[in-house]
Amino acid sequence: MKVHLVDGTYELFRGFYGPPPKKAPDGREVGATQGLLRSLLSLINSGDATHLGCAFDHVVESFRNALFEGYKTGKGIDPELVAQFPLAERAVEALGIVTWPMVEFEADDAIATAAAKLKKAKQVEQVIICSPDKDLAQLVEAARVVCWDRRREIIYDEVAVVEKYGVQPASIPDYLGLVGDTADGIPGIPGWGARSAAFLLAQFEHLEAFPDDVTQWGMTPGRARRLQQNLAERAEAAKLYRELATLRLDVPIQVNLDALEWRGARPEFRDFCQELGIESVLQQVKRWA
Repeated sequence: MKVHLVDGTYELFRGFYGPPPKKAPDGREVGATQGLLRSLLSLINSGDATHLGCAFDHVVESFRNALFEGYKTGKGIDPELVAQFPLAERAVEALGIVTWPMVEFEADDAIATAAAKLKKAKQVEQVIICSPDKDLAQLVEAARVVCWDRRREIIYDEVAVVEKYGVQPASIPDYLGLVGDTADGIPGIPGWGARSAAFLLAQFEHLEAFPDDVTQWGMTPGRARRLQQNLAERAEAAKLYRELATLRLDVPIQVNLDALEWRGARPEFRDFCQELGIESVLQQVKRWA
């Protein structure tokens, strides 16, 4: 069997900024929640998704904000989107999908923890992580654990990750620590671009393995010395940025293969859709629990 792990927060954002707005009878904006449900039902109705789990950022902040002041926060997120965070969790639970709402950790950490456990199960042929988030590329393992960008219809196995980023999945945290990740508020190290980081990490895998002798770096001496100096001056920052980009595998969530099997929408899903005025979503439901 295949197990699909969905980045619910990403899907909610996609539902907010893609389809047109939608108001519930009581005036609440619910378009993102409707878009999320349509996306999940489309995935289920494809016939390939039999076992699913969906992770959410219940709040935007996490333990990483205590590590680095500049890490991403909820500042700037449209209030009408933020108000749908709890609605989205209710929606997915009523749809009958296992839901992991994160407070101390992030949705990506829940997905990482679930993937680490599920890939060990003999019954699981493949773990498919439904998200284009570059952080999640570190979880890819050959063709057994892959990332799927559903919007672009691209599957990232290990070969595709190397083709896109120039490094193995295990080096993605180091790569993001050097290059930075604006989406997460990670600034990276000055002077270190994607090409420089990929070139060295492809050879040495992790920051600590970079030779002290820059003549072994395989690039012009002047460029190598500048990069080495910038990294040396910010060595602790680089390690912190890598830590921020490293997903946790110890999130205290229940990962039960039987529970992940989708058996249909729950009876309360009808009431939920009526409450939000999105009864048209019910037409996509092919099975009821």
